[in-house]
Amino acid sequence: MRARYGIPLGIMAAGAAGLAYSVGFEARSFRLRRVTVPVLPPGMHPLRVLQVSDIHMVGGQRKKQCWLRSLAGLRPDFVINTGDNLSDPEGVPEVLDALGPLMEFPGAYVFGSNDYYGPKLRNPARYLMEKASGRHGLNGNAPAVGAIHNPWEDLRDGFDEAGWVNLTNTRGALKIDGVSIGLTGLDDPHIKRDRYAEVAGGPTASYDFSLGVVHAPYLRVLDAFAADDYPLILAGHTHGGQLCIPFYGALVTNCDLDTDRVKGLSTHTAEGRTSYLHVSAGCGTNRYTPVRFACPPEATLLTLVPRS
Repeated sequence: MRARYGIPLGIMAAGAAGLAYSVGFEARSFRLRRVTVPVLPPGMHPLRVLQVSDIHMVGGQRKKQCWLRSLAGLRPDFVINTGDNLSDPEGVPEVLDALGPLMEFPGAYVFGSNDYYGPKLRNPARYLMEKASGRHGLNGNAPAVGAIHNPWEDLRDGFDEAGWVNLTNTRGALKIDGVSIGLTGLDDPHIKRDRYAEVAGGPTASYDFSLGVVHAPYLRVLDAFAADDYPLILAGHTHGGQLCIPFYGALVTNCDLDTDRVKGLSTHTAEGRTSYLHVSAGCGTNRYTPVRFACPPEATLLTLVPRS
């Protein structure tokens, strides 16, 4: 009897323990990633950029809200929000409250699909199926039917009122201690709202430094930014894979980016030009899959330093 049932019961117990850990601990084990990126012109003073992404706020997530508010203590030079702030149509006030201290600093933002539409319950295995078939989001899949529309306009108005720059398929700029920073952003490629033709042409020469910002790091977007010679691209969306295998890594990225670059700092090359790429693993999850394993939630403090 023991030999027959011992192993299956052990597997079930291990699975239950892993699920309890991924929901009860790791999904709320917020971390700060620190990265140094050599992208500034020689002689320029370092800049500290805080990237927050994929908050996926659901009502009552007090620990997440407190942690986000605490990030203001880092005193970044500016903040970049790479989208998917919501996972609850009622979550806008809590997002604005949690980001309130950070909105005291200069900043800019783009939106992700979950800012526009509420989440739907779906089989997690579909992410593997989409990876195998090369279809992600609306990039090959049929349009969503019966989607919940989030009040993204209220979120936009709150960010704009704080002075954050809206980078929805447009260009913007920040002035930090006399340094001019050019910003070029796109709407979410995951739902085919990106319009690179409207911002093409590369960095404006009058800025001291320029970077590209997008929610989902689809290859067509990374190719365009790199070919236009942007030294740095910031993105989110992937959740770092969300459910990873220890010592192996992520199984999916939820876009056509390879899993080797699912989170953290890497590079991207197109037409002979190379950009640094930073993909944030984000600090939240879809409300219907509130789990993380071997991939804790995070924000990133990027210290930009001069090129050697």
